[in-house]
Amino acid sequence: MEDAQQNHQAKRSVSEGNARRFRAQRIAVNVLLDALISGLAAPIAVYLAAPRTGILHPLWAVAGGAVALLLSGLPLRVPQQYWRFSGITDLRNIAIASLGGAALFSIAVIMLGYRLPSVTFPIIYALVLLVGLGGGRLMARAVHGFRQRGRGASSRALLIGTDTSCDLFIRAVSRHPAARYDIIGIVTRAADQIGRRLHDTPILGVVDDVPALLDRLAAQDRLPEHIIIADPDWRGALVSDLLDAAQAHGVPVQRAPSLMRLTPADTIELRPIALEDLLNRAPVSLDVEGMERLMRGRVVMVTGAGGSIGGELVRQVAGFAPSCLLLVDNNEFALWRINLELSDHFADVPCRVLVGDIRDRYRMTAIFQQYQPDVVFHAAALKHVPIVEDNPCEGILTNVIGTRIVVDAAQAHGTQALVLISSDKAVNPTGVMGATKRCAEIYCQAIDLARRAAPESSTFRCVTVRFGNVLGSTGSVVPLFTRQLRQGGPLTVTHPDVTRFFMTISEAVSLVLQASVRGTTARKRRDETDRRLDKGGIFVLDMGEPVKIQELARQMIKLAGLKPDRDIAIKYTGLRPGEKLYEELFHIGETSHITDMPGLLIATPRVADLADVCAVLDRLEQLCHDNAHKEALTFLQKLVPEFVHNPSGDAWVAR
Repeated sequence: MEDAQQNHQAKRSVSEGNARRFRAQRIAVNVLLDALISGLAAPIAVYLAAPRTGILHPLWAVAGGAVALLLSGLPLRVPQQYWRFSGITDLRNIAIASLGGAALFSIAVIMLGYRLPSVTFPIIYALVLLVGLGGGRLMARAVHGFRQRGRGASSRALLIGTDTSCDLFIRAVSRHPAARYDIIGIVTRAADQIGRRLHDTPILGVVDDVPALLDRLAAQDRLPEHIIIADPDWRGALVSDLLDAAQAHGVPVQRAPSLMRLTPADTIELRPIALEDLLNRAPVSLDVEGMERLMRGRVVMVTGAGGSIGGELVRQVAGFAPSCLLLVDNNEFALWRINLELSDHFADVPCRVLVGDIRDRYRMTAIFQQYQPDVVFHAAALKHVPIVEDNPCEGILTNVIGTRIVVDAAQAHGTQALVLISSDKAVNPTGVMGATKRCAEIYCQAIDLARRAAPESSTFRCVTVRFGNVLGSTGSVVPLFTRQLRQGGPLTVTHPDVTRFFMTISEAVSLVLQASVRGTTARKRRDETDRRLDKGGIFVLDMGEPVKIQELARQMIKLAGLKPDRDIAIKYTGLRPGEKLYEELFHIGETSHITDMPGLLIATPRVADLADVCAVLDRLEQLCHDNAHKEALTFLQKLVPEFVHNPSGDAWVAR
């Protein structure tokens, strides 16, 4: 082992030595070239300043010019410049060095007892130096670009973005050998830029002109092979319209990588448009400092850690360096997978993998007793509407009784905050799954109201966060459509008018953490958000506008480079048991308000007395263990009177 390490160290030393020698050789070549140019510039400047004196002069003049430039250029690191990547900063330094070199040379000539050829000689000499040195670098850059273009065929591309993003992309392409794109035109969003040129590339129009522009290019037999979106902030309807226009001509639309983080060693790899790019959602400012205060150095538990939401919670929480991260799930494989990911990316975060069912009081009590978590994110639940519809007692035992068990254990063992992950399906539920989530909300509300009413007995806070669907989560339509696309279709949609709220998993979890901070932080000056929390307020994520599922299906078909209804069919199958035509974020009796935190709304739904809730839950648990599902649903409706059961899916359409 020691011999292998010594050999590796020796090879590394040799490699570093070779690299140092190569750098020294390159700098030496630069010094010689600069000295040659500056030496030749001296007699040329003398001739231009006083033509009658002739162009040939003693060698000391040539040598003096070279030395003067080197002395003025060394502080500006001119000899270390990368000629073929020279930019404005390099030319500025060359200009300063040229002025300094001309001044030093002129002073040396006077001190040696000679007269200057003319009063304007220093200025002429500086200009000759600037032309020689700057021209040499520009020529090196031009030759490099010419050689790159000659290495292989380039594919025609139409560039879409702001002038700044397009400038960055063109510069990046010119510096990367593997990126061979012939940018035939640029499309921006500013009409006043049309007709101008950027890096000798014409700005052909604005985004609204793309359909007509592609028609014109097709007529000229100059249709691009790629449409490249250079601006990372262009999303939503803008991207969707581009896809429609490009698909009419069979041109793929791709997005450029983040050019700000690109190094000369990286390759420019275009990526296809992601479904998330079609969601027109503005970035939300997050209270990162508050999240750090809540989790850094604390023991944090995540139930359902192997699921889509739970897994993303684990990733984001790990970034705030908790003292210990508890992963709780009853799925061994899911736990193994998320733990493996943590060991790769957050190896310094202590982690405990705990197999356990939230319905098991003894197991949950043992976990809380041993690890004493400070913060709990409760994401474990049965979430698939048709499956819970077919297994109502299991849904109640997991989503309602399991939540009660976790909340009670958290209270009993000094947990400071528990965050319940709820669902928009809890609003005006028509399925068992939604009714169970609303029942869990009611229990957490009742617990939190009781704790707030007696703050001297406990600092425990129970925060509820409600949101809609997340893209790519387990069981969502996106993985389903992806699988159906691979099989050649059709894509199945339950109803032509069915709509859902959508958000990316990362954004949803970030806002859950935002709500956690706001729900557990005491403010010196209480505002409307605090008053609503005192009344059992529930945080609701700002989900934006709902999306038609059939439109989502069509967009996914387009992203695959296919045409809806021609290449891939869309089949309507009817609403599933317990499913709604559209989801809601607020009950008709709830009042919704914006909060003082971006991305968060707050609802103040009906609340119930804790003793009454506990009595119903005791009876519910017993009925479910007896598999008396009809009686259990009757008791569920006592807590959730707005629950209008739709077991077939047809009742919602009639409603």
